Amino acid sequence: MKLRLTLLFWVWACTFLFGQENTYYTVVAEQGDGIFSLLRKQGLDPAKHYGEFLELNAEKITEGTLLKLGENYKVPYAEDSFKRTGVSIETIEDVEEPIFDKELAQMSLKSEKLKDAVYYLITDNTTEQDKNFVLDITQRLAAELMVHGAKVYVMGDEDSIDSNTDSLAIGNPMGDYTKAINKRYLQNTGKYQRVLFIRAENVTGASNMDVAVYHYNKSTQGQRFAENIQNVFKEKSVSNTTFDEASLIFEDQNSLYLARNILPAISLLTIENTTNTSKSKISLKPNKKEFANLISNGIINDYVDVTFEN
Repeated sequence: MKLRLTLLFWVWACTFLFGQENTYYTVVAEQGDGIFSLLRKQGLDPAKHYGEFLELNAEKITEGTLLKLGENYKVPYAEDSFKRTGVSIETIEDVEEPIFDKELAQMSLKSEKLKDAVYYLITDNTTEQDKNFVLDITQRLAAELMVHGAKVYVMGDEDSIDSNTDSLAIGNPMGDYTKAINKRYLQNTGKYQRVLFIRAENVTGASNMDVAVYHYNKSTQGQRFAENIQNVFKEKSVSNTTFDEASLIFEDQNSLYLARNILPAISLLTIENTTNTSKSKISLKPNKKEFANLISNGIINDYVDVTFEN
């Protein structure tokens, strides 16, 4: 009996100590750092986590809020940290890391209108120029969703994927995306979850862009998601073209593979230089900031529609 009690004590003690060690991590104070600036640089809301920071570092803070240059300070692990709500996934090894680093100091929560929303952003490009354009758009979009309370996962670009080749036979990147998304979908069961696949083809950023939004024909959620994004683009189009009301359906194998195998609803957004704009494509100015804002507005509209119905 005594041995049994001793074992139980050590199990409890180890569990307690392990839990304590994982409630914070340490960072070094830099020139000019105060509590607020240090917390912001770690992606935390200073007003919300100020008291917790004081408790963790009580022995090192004696007066005011200035921190000692070069000193180690404990920072609380927090689910609402932008380091945890914005995650980039290297899908082959299933490794996560924060999307943003130095940018965190300029980010602050605007609202919680997307509090229970989870988004998966997949990027696909054919040239280095496309890669830079899509990366910028994706990061702007991720930040805008995060500051409204959403959880955002970004993946893609392990290798550029050619939608016209049998990429499923080359390392199966779509299979890796599917595995990574479905794993996290189950972890976030009960939340609103959507996938946006962003594909750029020969985008220069110097001329107007043609944009089209597609969905899987067997997904009503995906169709509504696509239509809400498409509607905000129509309002900002620089063309006088009358758009077809018919929704665009997935045709290429990569988007079809994802749609048939992932658990959340998916939409595909394609971007290319304007040539002869068809009635199914929307012509927009190549303004990255406005473009990302339009996508986020469409995404938010879809979330509002779903939550309103529920």
